Amino acid sequence: MRTPAFWSRPPGAPGLAARALTPLGWVYAAGTARRLARGTGEAPGVPVICVGNINAGGTGKTPTTIDLMMRLSARGIAAHVVTRGHGGSLDGPVRVEERRHTAAETGDEPLLLSAFGPVWVAKDRRAGAQAAVAAGARAILLDDGFQDPSLAKDLSLVVVDATVGFGNGRCIPAGPLREPVATGLARADLLLSVGPPQAQAAFADRWGRLLGLPHLSGQLSPLETGMDWQGTRFLAFAGIGHPSKFFATLRGLGAELAETRALSDHQPLTPALMARLERDAAAARAQLVTTEKDAVRLPAAFRSKVITLPVRLALDDPAPLDRELDRLFPK
Repeated sequence: MRTPAFWSRPPGAPGLAARALTPLGWVYAAGTARRLARGTGEAPGVPVICVGNINAGGTGKTPTTIDLMMRLSARGIAAHVVTRGHGGSLDGPVRVEERRHTAAETGDEPLLLSAFGPVWVAKDRRAGAQAAVAAGARAILLDDGFQDPSLAKDLSLVVVDATVGFGNGRCIPAGPLREPVATGLARADLLLSVGPPQAQAAFADRWGRLLGLPHLSGQLSPLETGMDWQGTRFLAFAGIGHPSKFFATLRGLGAELAETRALSDHQPLTPALMARLERDAAAARAQLVTTEKDAVRLPAAFRSKVITLPVRLALDDPAPLDRELDRLFPK
């Protein structure tokens, strides 16, 4: 899905399209509020940490979930991820097996996350949490689900892209929000903005007045793989929320991008599409490169032909998060 350009306009100048669609945004927000009013949800017997967002689209939840998986593992906590598996065919609950399942079955994010720890795909998140606890989970990492009331949450972490912020501040379809910013942040325990320092400063300037909760900041940093990005021509493609960020990261590493292809978020990488990209790369005398999340959707015949650039979340100051984890998992 390509997001409309007017979603990113400043809140004070949303444009005619956003204004015309605003009544529908009120209806969408009212539907979210009604769903949340159903109650606090079931407590599965272990702490539930929700990694969610207020915006639709990519905000950095997957790298944040990976970071939490690694932090909890370092504490000796067996954390299992529960996710709906966007775009996958499985209803679940089913534990994702990296070597057996495909992205078409589980969705790309669960397949990527399964390389770091146990992951359960479940359209019914409550059933997924129950299955995880029965399998030995001592903590549930709820991937998305901030607007789902079926599970009681012990810690809610809202992730936002510092560059995009909360867009024009309006709800779908008038803007990118699932619910009003103030309403969502009132239920959250922590806010994490992800982006470079300049974007963080702009985010704080525009939205700081609404941030009445602990605010973490961090950046996505390329993982050192030994790859020399300079001196090679690349055709870069990405089907993530904001492909331009991936292309900018490559350029920051010194890569020469002969061409770029911005695909829709979660777009299937069919053999026909990949064959076309391979031909274009050959014509440009370039090497194909993509993101970790896209790489799990590659057809088997192309996995050895495409270089992957992995990134990891680096928090500027993890102390607020560590304090919450100490509260949930006292030593």
